[in-house]
Amino acid sequence: MRAKIKWIVLAFLVVVIAGVYLYPVPSVPFDEVYAKVDATEVESLSAFRLANPPKMIDVNGTSWEYVSMGDGEETILFLHGMTGAYDIWWHQLDALQADYRVIAVTYPAVDTLAEMEAGVLSILDAEGVDKFDVVGTSLGGYFAQYLVAHQSDRILRAVFSNTFPPNDLIAEKNKTIGAALPFLPEWLVIDVLRGSFASSVYPASGNDELTLAFLNEIGYGRMRKAQVVGRFHGVVEKFDAPDLSTLNIPVLIIEADNDPLVELVLREQLKELYPSAEVHTFSNVGHFPYLNRPEEYTELLSEFFGK
Repeated sequence: MRAKIKWIVLAFLVVVIAGVYLYPVPSVPFDEVYAKVDATEVESLSAFRLANPPKMIDVNGTSWEYVSMGDGEETILFLHGMTGAYDIWWHQLDALQADYRVIAVTYPAVDTLAEMEAGVLSILDAEGVDKFDVVGTSLGGYFAQYLVAHQSDRILRAVFSNTFPPNDLIAEKNKTIGAALPFLPEWLVIDVLRGSFASSVYPASGNDELTLAFLNEIGYGRMRKAQVVGRFHGVVEKFDAPDLSTLNIPVLIIEADNDPLVELVLREQLKELYPSAEVHTFSNVGHFPYLNRPEEYTELLSEFFGK
C-alpha cells in the first residue's frame, strides 16, 4: 500500500511539473496589444502587413521569413535585434522603397552567426542581389559587423545601430542565464522578456506606446524560446571585427545616450573600434529609435545612403 502511494505521489508530481513546464505562452489579440497606440500608427502597421505578406525560403532545412520591396537599383538589407521581426522596420521600408530595393528578414531558430549569414545570403541570392547596403540594430548591428568582416566584397555601406562590438562583457555578465536558458520553460523566458520591456525599454523610449506594443506582440506568440536561445548565442559569439582602414566601406554608427540595453562602455568601445565611422547620437530615445523616432531615423539613413 505504501509503495502504491509513493507511485501515486510521484505521478502527481510529474504531472504538476510537466504542467508548469509546458504552460503555454499567452496569446493576446492585436487590438488589445495596440489599444494605447496612436490609431494612425496602428493603421499604418496593419496596412503594411496586408500589402506585404512575407515570403518564405528554406535554408539548410530551416524556414526563413522575409519581405522584399521596391524597384531601386541599390538594395538595403535590414537586420533586426534580439526581439524583432522583419516588420519592425516597416516605417523605414515604406519610406525607402521608392528609391531603393529593401529587404528585411526574421531570424529563425539558428544558433550561430554563420547560420544567420547563410540564411541572409540565400535570401539575397534568391532575390538576385549581389552588392548591398546593410542596416543592423542591436544583435542585427553586431551581425552587420560580422557580414562586413566576412562579405566585404558584397557590402557597399553599413549602419551599426544601437549595438556593441565583439566583447567579453556581455557573455560574462549573462553566463548564468545563458547556461540556464535552454532548460527554462518557454512561458517563463518570454515572460521575463516582456517584464524587461515594461521595466527598462518602455521608460527609456519616453514611454512610447508603439515601442512597448510591438515588443509585447513579439512576446505574445511571434517569438519562440528556441529563437531567443539562438539569438542569445549570436549576441555572445566572438569574431574578428572588420578593419575599416583596409576596406572601402563607409559606416554610420547610430546610438542613444540612454540606451538601457547597450551600456556606455560598449558604446564607447564600438566607436573606438571604428574611428572612421560617422556617429549620430540620439538623446533620450532608448534602444528603438527607428520605432519611436521613425522620421528622424529614416532621414539619417536617406542622407547616409544618398551620399
